[in-house]
Amino acid sequence: MKADRRFAFLALAMALLGLVIPACWIRFVNSLGPFDLEPARQGSAIAIDRNGRLLRAFTTPDGRWRLPITARDVDPRFIAMLIAYEDRRFARHGGVDFLALSRSALQWIGHGRIVSGGSTLTMQVARLIEPREERSLPAKLFQIVRAFEIERRTGKAGVIDLYLALAPYGGNLEGVRAASLAYFGKEPRRLSIAEAALLVALPQSPETRRPDRYPDAARAARDLVLDRVFARGLISLAERDFAKREPAPTERRAFPMLAPHASEAAIRRAPGSRIQRLTIDAKLQASLEALAHENAARLGPKLSAAILVIDNATGEIRAHIGAADYRSQDRAGAIDMSEAIRSPGSALKPFIYALAFENGLAHPETLLDDRPRRYGAYAPENFDLAFQGAVTARRALQLSLNLPAVELLAEISPARFIARLRNAGAEIALPREGAPGLAVGLGGVGITLRDLAMLYCGLARGGGAPALVETEAEAAIAPAEPRAISEPVASWYVADILRGAPPPLNAPAGRIAFKTGTSYGYRDAVAIGFDKAHTIAVWLGRPDNAAVPGLIGRQAAAPMLFDAFARLGAEHEVLPAPANVLVSRTASLPPPLRHLRKDAPKTFAAAAAPRLKIAFPPEGARVDLGLSRQESRDGNQPTSGSPQLLAPLALKAEGGSPPLTWIVNGVPVGEPTLRRQAAWTPDGAGFARVSVMDAKGATDSVLVRLE
Repeated sequence: MKADRRFAFLALAMALLGLVIPACWIRFVNSLGPFDLEPARQGSAIAIDRNGRLLRAFTTPDGRWRLPITARDVDPRFIAMLIAYEDRRFARHGGVDFLALSRSALQWIGHGRIVSGGSTLTMQVARLIEPREERSLPAKLFQIVRAFEIERRTGKAGVIDLYLALAPYGGNLEGVRAASLAYFGKEPRRLSIAEAALLVALPQSPETRRPDRYPDAARAARDLVLDRVFARGLISLAERDFAKREPAPTERRAFPMLAPHASEAAIRRAPGSRIQRLTIDAKLQASLEALAHENAARLGPKLSAAILVIDNATGEIRAHIGAADYRSQDRAGAIDMSEAIRSPGSALKPFIYALAFENGLAHPETLLDDRPRRYGAYAPENFDLAFQGAVTARRALQLSLNLPAVELLAEISPARFIARLRNAGAEIALPREGAPGLAVGLGGVGITLRDLAMLYCGLARGGGAPALVETEAEAAIAPAEPRAISEPVASWYVADILRGAPPPLNAPAGRIAFKTGTSYGYRDAVAIGFDKAHTIAVWLGRPDNAAVPGLIGRQAAAPMLFDAFARLGAEHEVLPAPANVLVSRTASLPPPLRHLRKDAPKTFAAAAAPRLKIAFPPEGARVDLGLSRQESRDGNQPTSGSPQLLAPLALKAEGGSPPLTWIVNGVPVGEPTLRRQAAWTPDGAGFARVSVMDAKGATDSVLVRLE
């Protein structure tokens, strides 16, 4: 009977414990509150290049380095060594290794102190996410609860990723990627066995084993890891002994600092994103940063430099150097000079010529006058104060003569010239006096190097200036249609001229089309060049806009430009000539194109003649030439190789002095004619610039759309 009572009492006690313990456990778990993993996934923002290479990392708001990382970014041997050393049964438990906890409890009872903690990697992650200073039974129970939650929500792969990102490595270093870069200067996917062993050992006691402060303790901890992973068969005896002979680091290295201005801008535009992928090529960026630094240091103190490399096909920026030395206060390295508004000097002249070619005012072989001339109070001079007399437009642009450029600009009108640049997407800063004057063609405006590069990229693409993009996000939303800077034929004329410009000393000739510019007072030296694939823009000067005597674009910036192209390491393809290019000598040109006439006699008849004007087609007209009807009849879009049976476009003019020369997209239509009517058969739909010139040199021009 007594035995039965004892049995009943024991059963009742066990039943009560079976109810009380779970109730207490549930109450304990509920008291911990909800578990938020989101803070663990936050950390340093980084900028990476187009191939995933780290350009620059930024600290967290509280000054820590915690770089994004997953197991895919780490050498698999490191993961294997970590699990073998820290948590051998990681793959078999659900977050808590009860065998390890039992061993830890027995050691504690036997020694009166904690010998080993028995914590799994998951429990360590729980402690890192919600740290507790005390080492007590409630703290251990807390880790157990959180470990179960972490495993349930992330799985084993998620646990490893969290550990790799959060493990402490001394000072303000958190995560294996930050530690690998700081101690070895390399990404963790390239760790040696010795380096991996050191990074396994450090999180156990990150402050007392810091290699930059306690190298002996760090080396001893590394060797202990090597012995253990050798004993467990992960490395051979030769690998262990070789790794032990490898010296341990004794100082921290600086984090990568490539494309600092571009990286800052990308992070600033997307403050909530941890990773910004830029279109920059890190290898090219590093090479050109060195080029900018070397040249600025050679040319003098307080000088800075900027370089941009553009992929012409996409408008993506492949290199962005905003300053010669980002960390230099003397050179104002924090200022991104590629975004600063500066004078371009003569670098805008090619666009004057392009507009003149497009409107039929001139051809590359048209003769221009390089002689003194006044335009009211304005009397431009050439850079060398000399005069060439009669020169072709080709030669005038290659020698960067000022007077012929001003002569063309006077015919085009400065307002129209500035409007074309702005319509192409460039922001042009004009003096406050009022309307633009003729000085805008010689550098009397402000423009950024980025916009200048964009305009030249438009020439390289046949006249369509793309939107420049520097991040994947920008590329995704960039407008697909380029903005016109000139017609294809006019663009090719300018590119062909600039490819023949005399290169700097010892540089190869005829490989790239390029132009230089020097601002008034020797404040800015500019050089921009392009081939079929790339456009490169270079600027040199002082950020404070002070004069630098002798700072000339051809002598200072042009050699940098050619050096930058050489560092691209690619063949230079020549731009293909579009259809209807007129290759001719001056004597073979239509008479109105042989000279830009300014000295025609002003007879009474000439004065009384009506102004030359295009009567048809009118400006902005949409002309139906039958293409849409052909598509409807055939039921298909015409292919590029199929003939387009388009009706000829009638051309009619009023006024002027015959003979008249018609020009479409920069190409003469037939011979000069005494009639005021002509016809032109297009080769497809699109926009066309129609111009007419009379015997006195008067012109008119319209832009129409052919459908």
